[in-house]
Amino acid sequence: MSEMEMREVFGKMLVDLGRENPDIFVLDGDLNTSTRTDLFLAEFPKRFVQCGIAEQNMMGIAAGMAAAGIIPFPTTFAVFATKRACDQVSISIAYPKLNVKIPGCYPGLPTGKAGATHQSIEDLAIMRAMPNFLVVDPGDNEELRQVMRAAVAWDGPVYFRVTRPAVPDITPLGYKFEWGKAVNLRPGTDVTLIGTGFMTYYCLLAADMLEKEGIKARVDHHPCLKPLDRDAIAKSAKETGCIVTAENHSIIGGLGSAVAEALVETAPVPMERIGVHDKFVECGEVPDLFVKYQVRPEDIVDAARRVIARKKGKV
Repeated sequence: MSEMEMREVFGKMLVDLGRENPDIFVLDGDLNTSTRTDLFLAEFPKRFVQCGIAEQNMMGIAAGMAAAGIIPFPTTFAVFATKRACDQVSISIAYPKLNVKIPGCYPGLPTGKAGATHQSIEDLAIMRAMPNFLVVDPGDNEELRQVMRAAVAWDGPVYFRVTRPAVPDITPLGYKFEWGKAVNLRPGTDVTLIGTGFMTYYCLLAADMLEKEGIKARVDHHPCLKPLDRDAIAKSAKETGCIVTAENHSIIGGLGSAVAEALVETAPVPMERIGVHDKFVECGEVPDLFVKYQVRPEDIVDAARRVIARKKGKV
């Protein structure tokens, strides 16, 4: 487990990038202490714009700044960036393909006690459907750093998630993030477990559990939901014959949907999706929410058993 929360890494990396590039500005939706953009504010007060609780306006300001050659990071919770400001993001940023980088902070179940108003389980689906956007769910702190650097280098709109708590390290030594590329973290021949974000770590834990049953699970990490590594998905499907996806998101429109779309067009195999099943998420302690919405490593294991049985024609 990393000792540093992902939001802390995000804040520190923003400062590092700001030192390297004077064109980087941060816009805040009155959440700078939560998102840790307060670190950027302390270092570059003249490049920090407090927009208040007015996310639609913040995205409009970001679009105008990008049109003038600035690289803006309009920062707020994922739920507000993608749902409250959806029209402005679509028409003012995506349509003209402006160079805006949108961090979606506090996505999914780890938002915990905030409840349905603040837990974003639809953001990946919304942003995947947005033309011209690249969409990323980093798996750990090192990958987040690399994603942010790659986002600044990319000339166009990017949406990336920033999970609130500390997350375990999953990226191998020497790992280099590339747009649209998955990484294999564990070989296997019986089933492929595909994860994105920190849920890839749960896939690794599930693979350990399955190994005790004599099941060899391949684990692939897909940080990019758009562009998606369709070749890696087809390769894994052909080699193992069945797939389980796991995401900190609704099973509708996110990783599971993206993988299913790729499979049906390339290498159809039995598949199961782990994620929130078409429900709003309740308030609660994070471990309890993972139990309630069945997104634990144990749930991935159960799904793997089911797809293997289907592959063998036993269901």
